[in-house]
Parts: sequence; C-alpha cells; structure tokens
Amino acid sequence: MTPALSAQAKADAPVELRNAVRFPLQIPLRLFTAAGELAATTENISATGVAFTLARPLEVQTQVRFTMKMPAEAMGTPTDVVVHCTGRVVRCNTSETCWRAAAVIDEYYFSQ
Repeated sequence: MTPALSAQAKADAPVELRNAVRFPLQIPLRLFTAAGELAATTENISATGVAFTLARPLEVQTQVRFTMKMPAEAMGTPTDVVVHCTGRVVRCNTSETCWRAAAVIDEYYFSQ
C-alpha cells in the first residue's frame, strides 16, 4: 500500500468516540423496559455505558432501567455493590447466537 492510500484508509476508518475506559466483566443484568423485564449478561462496563447480550432485540433509543451486582473485587469494596442505572439503548445488533446491545448510562446510584 502506498503512503497516499494508507493515509486515505486511515481517514476512512471509523473514529473511536468512547469517553471512558471499558472493563471486560460478564455479570447477570436485570433490564427493565416499558415492555417488561429481560435477562441479559454484560460484556463490558464503563462509567458511561454498558454492553450486553440478550435473547431478543431492543430498539435504539429505548429507555431502560437496569440493575447490576458488581463484585467487591471490581469495585474495591469489602462487599458486592448493587448499581441501579437508567439510560437508553444506543445500538443493537444480532450475532450468530444472541443479540448484542449497548446502553448509555444517564443516571445511577449504588446500594448494598
């Protein structure tokens, strides 16, 4: 590849817009939408969002509430911490075995 083509390929590449570090953490997730409750599993978590897998699709912009039990080791606390979040779905795609989605976290609070 010539330098000009290489520069063009870089210019055409998608821009990474993540603002927070993602932590690969697979934990159960209880997800609540206007249509009801869903079970999901996180793929990774950051301070601003969560990526997860689930059995059925969610529409982008769907408002969600979700609860995660964060392991003490991940939180640096003596006991597990429950995180209650509200947010919205920003993407949802199918894979060979499940649906993969991501939600931005708009608000959250902790409990034990």
